[in-house]
Amino acid sequence: MVFAWKAAGLTYNRYLAIAARVVRRSLKEEKRLAAERRGEMDLRFSKWTNGKQGDLKNVAQANAAAMAESASSGQSS
Repeated sequence: MVFAWKAAGLTYNRYLAIAARVVRRSLKEEKRLAAERRGEMDLRFSKWTNGKQGDLKNVAQANAAAMAESASSGQSS
């Protein structure tokens, strides 16, 4: 049995982000604003090669680029 999020081509983290956004949007205005502020994050990563740190990249931007690349490569095959 395949999970619905997996069948839709989502990663588990992306699925959780979408579910959290839906829940936050369903709250009343005051609670929604507080929850949206808590939901914002700025994660970065970098690859290390031969003991040296590479360029810092934003996780959200890298994920979006990877998703776009996988979508375009999936359509061309």
